[in-house]
Amino acid sequence: MQPVVAVVGRPNVGKSTLFNRIVGARLSIVEDTPGVTRDRLYAEATWLKHKFTVIDTGGLDASSEEYIPQQILRQAQLAIDTADVVLFVVDGKAGIVEGDLDAADILRRSNKPVVLAVNKMDTIKHDDDSYEFYSLGLGTPLPISAANMLGLGDMLDAVCEFFPKPDADEDENEIIKVAIVGKPNVGKSSIINRILGEERVIVSNVPGTTRDAVNTFYEKDGQKYMFIDTAGIRRKSKVTESIEKYSLVRAVAAVERCDVAVLVISAEEHITDQDTKIAGIAHDKGKAGIIVVNKWDAVEKDHKTMNKYTAKIEDELKYMPYASKVYTSALTGQRLNNLFDEIKVAYQNAALRIQTGILNEVLIEAMAMNQPPAVKGVALKIYYITQVSVKPPTFILFVNDSALMHFSYKRYIENQIRQNFGFKGTPIHFIVRNRN
Repeated sequence: MQPVVAVVGRPNVGKSTLFNRIVGARLSIVEDTPGVTRDRLYAEATWLKHKFTVIDTGGLDASSEEYIPQQILRQAQLAIDTADVVLFVVDGKAGIVEGDLDAADILRRSNKPVVLAVNKMDTIKHDDDSYEFYSLGLGTPLPISAANMLGLGDMLDAVCEFFPKPDADEDENEIIKVAIVGKPNVGKSSIINRILGEERVIVSNVPGTTRDAVNTFYEKDGQKYMFIDTAGIRRKSKVTESIEKYSLVRAVAAVERCDVAVLVISAEEHITDQDTKIAGIAHDKGKAGIIVVNKWDAVEKDHKTMNKYTAKIEDELKYMPYASKVYTSALTGQRLNNLFDEIKVAYQNAALRIQTGILNEVLIEAMAMNQPPAVKGVALKIYYITQVSVKPPTFILFVNDSALMHFSYKRYIENQIRQNFGFKGTPIHFIVRNRN
């Protein structure tokens, strides 16, 4: 599991600039999946040997009437809830202001490690201006300039020092970690409570009633599970847009830690743009995925209703044809037992390995049925295929010229592999590499 770093601070201190620098080409490789709509709210980054996810908690509108100190506190609290490390950004030129003090107070009382970055220190002469930030009580202030790329190496070294150390003795029969994700008020907490048979998570028809992410352990038929409930923040009037944005932040952090992502949508609302963004997070990160249509008991149905709804989901989420669909009701418990079966299948398939010899037999048969494409008289030649990793299953195709591999033919090969080996519930990735 990759560590999560939240960039937090009041508006206009340079958070977005710093975010872009951290995930920019000089520090990381960021890949976008075609067809997946999402806000530039998070990205994967690398620094030296460390890979991590960066969350930008900015975006508050300083001109809005709703812009009040409580929103700054909410932003800091969000970072505490979701991140392994908080990168607290302040404005060195402006000095300490009230918003900094409020956020620092929350961070000081937390158990989360904090790296204090004093931004806009554009020259060495300005570094002395960072000393006053010692008074925030958050450790050594690190002078940086996001705009001029100064001091970022030392800052990232400090961030990486706090990353959790990998557990080399992790049990092979590990707990299946399941993230219950979805927009507010679709019944995520109700599903967990129904599974447990007791009310462990606050449930209300007000979106975002539960503020904190909740981890709940459960055992069924000898298999242990950890459910990660990702509720939204408490709702305030006229901040629905912010609530939806923050629910994405929580989804990013939860998906990063899970083995299987369960996207809960409401049968009463159908697929929304928010649903596609959250689904895209799991798909981008290569997580096994299941789609749960909750509140199915509240829908008037005939014998075609489920098929029509499934077709609608598949049309909106074209990039996730592998995801199982489970139609449930947290209120009645309808089909919730089926959810465990689908979770186990998706988890097992995400960890499935196929022998190279068998893979190449399928590849040869696939190419015999449908010849590789040719561009300007030069035909694509695929020499062999091998699986290099799991979670998600990842394959390398060795070819004569990777530029000749059209996405439609790669999709054809994926379909042939799925027909032979299943891989239900999990995305599979392909890397096309020149043989030489």
